[in-house]
Order: sequence, then C-alpha cells, then structure tokens
Amino acid sequence: MVTRPSLFKPVLERAVGHALAHLENLDRSPVYASATLEELRARLDRPLTEYGSDAVLVIDELVKDAAGGILGSAGGRFFGWVIGGSVPAALAADWLSSAWDQNAAIHACGPAVAIIEEIAARWLKDLLRLPSHASFAFTTGSQLAHVTALAAARHALLARRDWDVERRGLAGAQPIRILTSRERHGSIERAVRLLGFGTENVIDLSVDSMGRVTADSLAAALDAMPLDPTVVVLQAGDLHLGAFDSFTELIPLAHRFGAWVHVDGAFGLWANASPKYRQLLEGVELADSWTTDGHKWLNVPYDAGYVFVADPEAHRKSMSHRTSYTTLVEGTRDQIDWNPEWSRRARGVSTYAAIRQLGRRGIADLIDRTCHHARVLVTRIGALPGAEIIWTPTLNQGLVRFLTSKPGATAIDHDARTDEVIARIVKSGEAFFGGTTWRGTRCMRVSVCNWQTSDDDIDRAVAAVQELLAT
Repeated sequence: MVTRPSLFKPVLERAVGHALAHLENLDRSPVYASATLEELRARLDRPLTEYGSDAVLVIDELVKDAAGGILGSAGGRFFGWVIGGSVPAALAADWLSSAWDQNAAIHACGPAVAIIEEIAARWLKDLLRLPSHASFAFTTGSQLAHVTALAAARHALLARRDWDVERRGLAGAQPIRILTSRERHGSIERAVRLLGFGTENVIDLSVDSMGRVTADSLAAALDAMPLDPTVVVLQAGDLHLGAFDSFTELIPLAHRFGAWVHVDGAFGLWANASPKYRQLLEGVELADSWTTDGHKWLNVPYDAGYVFVADPEAHRKSMSHRTSYTTLVEGTRDQIDWNPEWSRRARGVSTYAAIRQLGRRGIADLIDRTCHHARVLVTRIGALPGAEIIWTPTLNQGLVRFLTSKPGATAIDHDARTDEVIARIVKSGEAFFGGTTWRGTRCMRVSVCNWQTSDDDIDRAVAAVQELLAT
C-alpha cells in the first residue's frame, strides 16, 4: 500500500507555528493595530490567480500581509469594548470544530456536536442560574440571540390574540411595542428592525442615577396602553456602567400586564456564576427570555452567543422548519428547530471545552478577578493628576475622563482632551481603551473581561497613562 503525503499536515503545522508566535508574543507586542488602511489594502489585495498557490505559501503570505492589522485583543492589556480572549481548551476545541467541519444544523449532520451542545447548554443554565426547563440556542452572538428571543416573544404575544404570525405575517396584526431603557444597547434596536416591529414602537424608559429603569416609568408606560402586546427589555449590565435593572420589582410588574420580559445580559448575566456578584441578578430567573455571550466573559473564540427561552413551545414554533430531505433521528434535538441559522458551525464545542477547563470555581474566579482589575484600573487612573473618575465599576465596566489645564476650559475642551489622551494611550501600544459618550460627556471606557489580565498588565496600563499625562 502506497502512503500518500498528507495534504493537511504541512499547512496546519505552519498555521500552528504562526498562531503560537502570535499568542505567545501578546505580552511583548503593541496592543493596537499599527498598519494603516492603505498598507493593509496594498499588501492583501493580491491578484486573483488562474491556478492558485501552494497552501503553505498562502498561509505564510497571509500572516505577513496581515502584520500590524491584528489587534492584541486576545491578550491581557486590551480594555476596549467587551472582548474576552480564548482559554486554551476553547481555542483548541474551536480548531477541532473547523477540522471536523460539521454542519451543526441537525443531529444527523453531526451527532457528537449536537450532544455536546445539549450538555453545554445544561451547564450554562446551571452556571447562569436560569430555569432548567428553558429552551436554548447557540447563535453568533447576542445580536442574533436577541432576534431569536424576540421572535419567540412575537409568536407568544400574537398567539394570545389568535394571530398566527408565522403563517399570516405582521400585516394586519396588532403592533407590538417594546419598552426598554433609553440607555439600551444598539443590538436591541437592530433586532426590532429585523423582526418588523418598527423602531417607532420602541418606547424609551427613564433611568435613575445608577442607570436602572425606574418602576414609575415602566408602570406609566404599561398603564398607558394596557391591552397592547408588549415586550419589556431589561438590562443585566449595560455597556457604560454595568447597570442592572431591578428584576425583583420590574419583572412582576410587567407580567401583571401580560408583557413578555426579555433580559439583555450580553456580559452581565455571567455575574450569576459568581457568589460575590450574583445579588445583582436577584429575580432575573423570573423573566421570559435571556441572552448572553460566550466570547465575552467565558473567553471562548468568536463567535458564541446564547439565548434561553422560558416558553420552549413559543421558541420552537417561531424557528422550526422541516423539509422532505431532512433526516430525523428519534429522541434527538435538531438545532435548526431553535436557531435562525440553517448552516452553522459547531460553536457549542468551544463552550463545552471552556467550561470543562475552568469548572464552576474557575469561572467564578474569572468573574471576580476581572471585576477587581476593572475597579483598580479605574480608581488608579482616576486618581492621576488631570484625570477624574466618572463611574467606579459596579461590575467590570467603568468610565474615566481627562481634563485640560487650559484656562477657561469648557466641557468641549475636556471632551477633546479625553479623546486626545485615549488616542495617545492606544498609540503607545501599552494598553487599548476606547472612547464613548455617556450622557453627553466624552469618557474613556474601561472594560476588563480577559482571563489573562494580570496585576502586571494593570500596572503597565496605569504607568502608560501616568507618563502621557505628565507630558
């Protein structure tokens, strides 16, 4: 028997080498992407060849051409947006998912990955302290998770009014209104648009000084049109303050009016995995649907979002589809019955691996440790001359502002100074922060959720800011 040379081994071994070089040098590399737009386009815009190229050459040139265009977001000094890294087992499992190349749409397409997803979801509901009977789906992220949850809400609310929305559509149906915080995440608005609710039906609710929806504003909105089908969207950790709505107060109030309550917990729902922080989520299990991400605080590779629905029938009826060529296996769960995607990667595998590597206590420690780092980062930077704390983290999100010493400086001058300092910090390569406007004020947003962030990373970031403010 003639042994043929492997078509995969040379190129995969080369890819492993490049990947390890990237990961193991994160601590010594600039966090920001240094290449310009023009440089990246000039390098990567190669001619489309007639006959292709050697696979190893393609990978080598891809890495060389992308140099300077890859953010160090996988490392411990990235504090912009809410982006985690990847724990080793999750990254390795993700590579295996690509090698296995299963279409995780139905059980028959990949029996093992379908079972892995079932088990990972059971673990997630346990960790996040959600009802064990809730249905679930693994999506690309919270954006598609919101779409899935709100599609289930649409089905349930209109079915109560004898309207089959999956068959009849929305034309002629009673409009569904969305009541939510005025400081909501933009993914809610996009979900509303995608599902045909219309942004005119989104009603902003007032928040208190802590960023929480007030009971009075919700009660007034519900009482204004008590018979209208309504979705109330609450937040478990908003992107600026990490604010948590009062679930024990607001969910029963919404339910008295027959509203569906959806919780946006893109990162904040993970506080339930920590005995130290889970009091922030008291009563959240009373909601009708919940979303969160794995590629944030669980530290699995992109993309990994999760949605859970307390009414499995509404969830399934809003998503399920059958064809004559679908192979059904008795007693199994077909992912397509719960997911908006048809073709989809087996993203449950990396989630399964991450939870197994970390365990319950490891995940709790990850939450606690990164929250501690966020608080230290905000308080130490905010104490520097020329800086001020706008929000000390409740969880792992905080805000800092930088002030100009110019005589007669206005708020606009301080805004410009804040943006200037952020840009200089990023340019230093020592740390990465992002800017944001919160209630009309420009701030530097501090977000910590990477498993690799250490005390040394915090020291380096603070030192970089201190040096810049002194010049």
